[in-house]
Amino acid sequence: MTRSQVSGGSVQPRAEALIDAAAIAANTAALKDAAGVAGVMAVVKADGYGHGLLTSARAALAGGAASLGVALPEEALALRAAGIDASVLAWLVQVDDHDAWRSLVQADVEVSVSSQRSLAAAVSAASDTGRPARIHLKVDTGLGRGGAALKQWPDLVAATARSQAEQAVEVVGAWTHLAFADHPEHPVIDAQLAAFTDALTIAEGAGVSPLVRHMANSAATILRPDTHFDLVRPGIGLYGISPGSFVGTPETLGLQPAMTLRARVSQVKRVPAGHGVSYGHEYTTQRDTTLALLPVGYADGIPLSASSRGPLQLGGRRRTVAGRVCMDQVVVDVGDDVVSEGDTAVLFGPAATGAPTVAEWAEAANTISYEIVTRIGPRVVRTVTGN
Repeated sequence: MTRSQVSGGSVQPRAEALIDAAAIAANTAALKDAAGVAGVMAVVKADGYGHGLLTSARAALAGGAASLGVALPEEALALRAAGIDASVLAWLVQVDDHDAWRSLVQADVEVSVSSQRSLAAAVSAASDTGRPARIHLKVDTGLGRGGAALKQWPDLVAATARSQAEQAVEVVGAWTHLAFADHPEHPVIDAQLAAFTDALTIAEGAGVSPLVRHMANSAATILRPDTHFDLVRPGIGLYGISPGSFVGTPETLGLQPAMTLRARVSQVKRVPAGHGVSYGHEYTTQRDTTLALLPVGYADGIPLSASSRGPLQLGGRRRTVAGRVCMDQVVVDVGDDVVSEGDTAVLFGPAATGAPTVAEWAEAANTISYEIVTRIGPRVVRTVTGN
């Protein structure tokens, strides 16, 4: 079975993620409206947050995205290999991976530059390919992760100006990333905004005037218009998932969850009271009952930490995983309800369907919604709907 397919097959897989491409397009359009005059860079890294790289990219572009953002070189090159010619930014390129830099520049992929070494890699790739490297300069305004430190920024933009004068690079953008966007009133956002504005002034003073300036992710796109600048970079919101509880639910944000995860019951059996269930007997039946086996587990991305807590819908009712999540299986206690082998259980999906949501699974696993969807593994078939 392939990882992705278009709907229409007659046999439902044991485990399947239904991907609603129309929902991704609609979410992109909604975020574009929230962005006002700013353009939208749709972030489709990590296999489109588990929804499929190409499916997500095409749907986002159909929804009005102006460009695409990815982390890794191979993600950007896969987009190009599939015939997607929209602007693409890749921001996690190892400075010593010269083959990657050359391939990206040759494919007209924009690359992030955060240091003198990464600038040198871009210049070298431009020399090798005979075309200027299109770069986005990144400054660390307070996240403490990627980007040039504020003290290093003046030297980086000065060196960039020299490379620009030599036509080795073309400065397409300047950018930074927010640390507290999911807490829209947090004072660090204001501090980062001020630092970014200062960094842009320094760049302009050095003769580097980027065409696009960007810092806003999904949360800031929705709630902090003062961070929009020329471009916003929504990621998780594209897939109909809230960036955080302080931002709101998908319903209040006007977003449509794009993934429904389901599995077919592979076995049903009756067991007596006092019967231990799964490893360690963390769950024991309280009475004579029926156990249903679902052929999904942590190898498919079901969090082990959601053992005895993960919610699902089966036989028209909400239920909870009984006992420990195994590598390939979970067990559900369905009591005296009639459940048959081949019945479909929905682990999560849009709230409007009555199914548990990604946010509920995140709470059960003591994690964030991002991790729930991105960890759904390659053994789970992606079936695209809503083309």
